[in-house]
Amino acid sequence: MPTDLKKGARITGDDRSTLARDLKSRYDGGASIRSLAAETGRSYGFVHRILSESEVSLRSRGGATRGRRAS
Repeated sequence: MPTDLKKGARITGDDRSTLARDLKSRYDGGASIRSLAAETGRSYGFVHRILSESEVSLRSRGGATRGRRAS
């Protein structure tokens, strides 16, 4: 991940592509959008938009679901 990105700075070109690849890899590895946003100092919406632009299959909300109860 680019290390010289300041909080709130516009990210374009190669830096944006590099960040998108890194976020995609980490999200596919199980990281949440909120955790990625916190780690990068970017907003939830920014991270969500970058992942969407990278054609990532976004997970549904709520984390792991529970199985049916045994009767």
